[in-house]
Amino acid sequence: MSRAPTVIAGRLPPHHSFRKAGHDHNLVNHPCGHTATDRVPRHLGLALVVIATAQLMVILDSTITNIALPSIQADLDISASGLAWVVNSYVLAFGGLLLLGGRSGDLFGRRRMFRAGIAIFTLASLLGGIAPNAQLLIAARVLQGVGAAIAAPTALSLIATTFPEGSPRNKAMGVYAAMSGIGSTIGLLLGGLLTDYLDWRWIFFVNVPIGIALLFGTKILPAGDRAHGRLDVPGAITGTLGLVALVYGITRGGEHGWSDPATMAWFAGAAALLAAFVVVQSRSDHPMMPLRLLRDRNRSGSYVTMLIIGAAMFATFYFLSLYMQQVLGYSPIETGLAYLPFSFGMGFAAAMGSKLAGRVPARLLAGPGLIVAAAGMGWFALLEPDSSYLTHLMPAMFVTALGLGISFLPMTLGAVSGVTDADAGIASALLSTAQQIGGAMGLAVLSTVAATTSNGSLPNADRAYFQALATGDGNLMARATDALTDGFTAAFALAAVLLVVGFVVTVTAVNARAATGDQQPVVHTG
Repeated sequence: MSRAPTVIAGRLPPHHSFRKAGHDHNLVNHPCGHTATDRVPRHLGLALVVIATAQLMVILDSTITNIALPSIQADLDISASGLAWVVNSYVLAFGGLLLLGGRSGDLFGRRRMFRAGIAIFTLASLLGGIAPNAQLLIAARVLQGVGAAIAAPTALSLIATTFPEGSPRNKAMGVYAAMSGIGSTIGLLLGGLLTDYLDWRWIFFVNVPIGIALLFGTKILPAGDRAHGRLDVPGAITGTLGLVALVYGITRGGEHGWSDPATMAWFAGAAALLAAFVVVQSRSDHPMMPLRLLRDRNRSGSYVTMLIIGAAMFATFYFLSLYMQQVLGYSPIETGLAYLPFSFGMGFAAAMGSKLAGRVPARLLAGPGLIVAAAGMGWFALLEPDSSYLTHLMPAMFVTALGLGISFLPMTLGAVSGVTDADAGIASALLSTAQQIGGAMGLAVLSTVAATTSNGSLPNADRAYFQALATGDGNLMARATDALTDGFTAAFALAAVLLVVGFVVTVTAVNARAATGDQQPVVHTG
């Protein structure tokens, strides 16, 4: 009997180990205790490569556009407010449709929906690359978000249902967590390289060959069982529109103020829609988000913590990118390269976390990680307009990445541990939703704090910066960069506080034991 390929630091157990647990290794356990004729992939390593690559492609697109924004603005003549929608349109579609995407994978087949998500994402990337104006580019970004919302939750649920619980799944989750964490950093590095040496359009074109290769690679993935039931259309409408309204309200509040009548109307609409969503879910025979998933304290704690991790991670990339380019004067490629310590920190933390997850309870792993990340954010809060990269930025990046990376894996495992195969997709979607919505909410709130602080030091600090850049006024430039730095550091300080809150949530709500490597696959009975 052959062995599966090596994953990270360990070798997956031979397929006959499933027989020792009392199961035929050619069969997949049905969520109600039955078995399906679907075979476990013989090449688990290749299956993991396909899933992890798809996750990397989806996640890096959340940040790859950040460094290219000035080039996009100049080429397509986009206003400052319109430019923000190049990023926000993707986040809104991605975060708002994740629940629907996860449930569709459970009902219509995870491999089928995974393929559909990758195909939509690839087509949208091509359209974004050839977009002649801002309107079509933003439409392509919305379509990318739709594809990502289908592909991301099905990717995680494919891991949960393909790899047996215990050491194999822990190692696979370690790779997934690394892709989720490193993908954002790689997006910044790749965006700088492509923008400097080719053209901003290549940040979209690069997804096309990768997406086509992934579509062929999905043939090795198991088709998986389908859950019985139907798509919860009322739940999909109220839940998706409620999340979109919430994220848009927060985004608008950051731009126009929290007391703006339109902003308050969006919040009121979001509250009404989300309340209706909860009512629909409590009464539906086939809910899109079974409320029973939130009754588990460990799972709910994992979702809340991931919401905070998403806010901290988005803030790190956004404000550091602005600080390095506007205050330190880095070029796009220099900014991308400057993020390498963050990638190294996330990779190291993911590898270490995958080994410790089998021996250390989640709260004892994620809790210290969040404190380390908070310390890194506090370090960023001490930045000055002339701070050194080698002695300040680089070590602070590594510390922050190390803490976030260590926290990421136990929260990922906690979100999907113990769920039935029928609920794996929606449990995964809730995790990704928490990360994306947390990022959008955190960025909107922290941007408001940064802008308010900067404008308190120098009225219209951002406009003053661009005016000084155009006129060469050195005195105005110094005042503007001082004010912008004040705003960025205030945002980092608040992000550090949020991570401390995440620590409190983790140590009080997440009390699951270590996911030991010798655990046998769990058979859920209905």
